[in-house]
Amino acid sequence: MRLLIESLAYGGAGVASADDGRVVFVEGACPGDTVEAQAIEEHPRFLKARIETILEASPDRVQPPCPYFGQCGGCQWQHISYETQLTAKRRAIEDALLRIGKIESAEVAAVAASPDQYGYRNKIELSVALTPKGPSLGFARHGSGEIVSIDECMLLPKAARRAPRSLSGALRYLGSRTETAPERVSIRVARDGGIEVDIWTAPGPYPRSLAAKVITDAVGAKTVTRVIAKGEKEARRISNVEVLSGPGSWRERLGAYRYIVSAPSFFQVNTRAAEILQSITIAAASVDETSTVADLYAGVGTFTLPLAAIAGEVIAVESSAHALSDLRRNLDEARLDAEVIPGDAARELAGLEGIDTVVIDPPRAGLSQEAGRALIEARPARIVYVSCDPATLARDAKILRESGYSITGVSPVDLFPQTYHVESVTTLIREDVL
Repeated sequence: MRLLIESLAYGGAGVASADDGRVVFVEGACPGDTVEAQAIEEHPRFLKARIETILEASPDRVQPPCPYFGQCGGCQWQHISYETQLTAKRRAIEDALLRIGKIESAEVAAVAASPDQYGYRNKIELSVALTPKGPSLGFARHGSGEIVSIDECMLLPKAARRAPRSLSGALRYLGSRTETAPERVSIRVARDGGIEVDIWTAPGPYPRSLAAKVITDAVGAKTVTRVIAKGEKEARRISNVEVLSGPGSWRERLGAYRYIVSAPSFFQVNTRAAEILQSITIAAASVDETSTVADLYAGVGTFTLPLAAIAGEVIAVESSAHALSDLRRNLDEARLDAEVIPGDAARELAGLEGIDTVVIDPPRAGLSQEAGRALIEARPARIVYVSCDPATLARDAKILRESGYSITGVSPVDLFPQTYHVESVTTLIREDVL
């Protein structure tokens, strides 16, 4: 097929139209490309295709700087100009709200750009491939579970960019001295250059002192932990975190606050863009000393701390024991007060009264049915919904809209340059208080 690529789909592929009217999703395409493509999957309403030849390259196509681009599944859009990426991310949110949410009136702002297009990630998670020479670190190949071994990652800060190569060597050395193989490895890099390495393994004997020394020597890690997980791969649960060296936690500054983050705890991966996200979210919450705010899925306190500095009362709900411990320590260090409630957001919200504003930052799957019902029954005047997935945002926004809320603004923030992912902050106001 000869195709003109018209746009980008959420998921990364280029979008074109076949002669028979079906939509064609073309991997590795850029809007404005004219390509010769081969269909690889046929469905009644759409096709999937791969590029055979680029007949005419789009003016928005750029040369990917990463040697692993096209193999590694981590970045889908390195071949697309950054301005075009931002336009596509805004359109993805608009399309989801219209197509899934049936919402035509929502005004989606231009995407706030990341201050850094490369070197922006404070954390990467590497898979482990067991080779005849020992463990090797990398990312899953695009479209498969095969691991592409890498020596460096351009999304890490420059000083830590080659850490994957150094860690692979360290793990090969350790592999000859233990039968407990690593399952994955996390690398965290703070603004001040502090590096944390987390080795995820199944239970079993492990050379703790040797691992601490070898990994510290390899990458200059300030702390090394071993995270022990049990169960089937799809339902792993953390049974223990062993501190092999250093404090056993990572520290990072976000806005005016310092955060302690333990190995299993979530933290936004793009620190400088997360500061923009934090600022937009706090502004959208529009709280003062008379406000009572619930921060659901509070994590380590990304929004709890700045809310606690302004609002009269803040209630933070979090289910992870590791994040709860971090959250309490972060509040103590900042000398701020908030009521911290361990537990499920839906169950705990159902027992709260007098909430003016709810800030929610749920996982990619969005709100559960129970959490959605509890939120509607709590009837806060204002909901600030932080989302990393346009489809689940649109689904939940539709339910909230049908329950008497109006969307007054959607502010996207690009925390993930070179990928199709996008974060957004949506403000919903109960219609009877507008």
